[in-house]
Amino acid sequence: MPTRKTALVTGSTSGIGLGIAEALAKEGHNVVLNGFGEAAAIEALRARLAGHGADIRYDAADMADPAAIAAMMERSLAAFGAIDILVNNAGIQHVAAVDEFPPEKWDAIIAINLSSAFHTTRLALPAMKRKGWGRVVNIASAHGLVASPFKSAYVAAKHGVAGFTKSVALEVAQHGITVNAICPGYVLTPLVERQIPDQARTRGVSEEQVIQKVMLAGQPTKRFIGIDEVAALAIFLASDGAKSITGAMMSIDGGWTAQ
Repeated sequence: MPTRKTALVTGSTSGIGLGIAEALAKEGHNVVLNGFGEAAAIEALRARLAGHGADIRYDAADMADPAAIAAMMERSLAAFGAIDILVNNAGIQHVAAVDEFPPEKWDAIIAINLSSAFHTTRLALPAMKRKGWGRVVNIASAHGLVASPFKSAYVAAKHGVAGFTKSVALEVAQHGITVNAICPGYVLTPLVERQIPDQARTRGVSEEQVIQKVMLAGQPTKRFIGIDEVAALAIFLASDGAKSITGAMMSIDGGWTAQ
């Protein structure tokens, strides 16, 4: 990877996004953090990542709001000139049967998990094209490749991310820009942890049964994917060593989608 780049990672105050942001900071890259949280905790996080020697900033833009996303991108581009590495990670989840699925939850999941990636990408690409170098890494899911019941909005959004990734990769293939999606299986993040009681209630089973019989049932390794594993793959996709990998759905799911 060329010398110091600037990365923007959405949904990076916890979970996978934070793991990727920290890995990028350790590589010496400037990072724009984004996500929700208490101001003091976020400042402590920003300062900790800045300890690696790069310029670390935070933007509180709501990924459900196109105007807020545009303002975040404008601020970031004004500060750094380009977003060289864009990681679209922000996501939410809701578990319910489709005939009981609240329409407002559907709208929010599509907005944050899918539409936000469109808004950030369309605004990041012009500067990437001018530089002749760029990396877009979309955090999809194994649910971008296969489905599970009671997750209609999430599965629809992540399948949409997969299609979006492939389409944009073809558009920018001759500009030195790659666009790929990482498709993790179950990673024990705050988002997944919050699903456990919802799944237990929806399915009428215990939380332990949800972990063993639902979440890990499809992963032959029978363990959660590590945040560090996803971050390592993101770092590779952002490197020059991955310059010929584009439009790819990169599974990291313990063998789930191999079945």
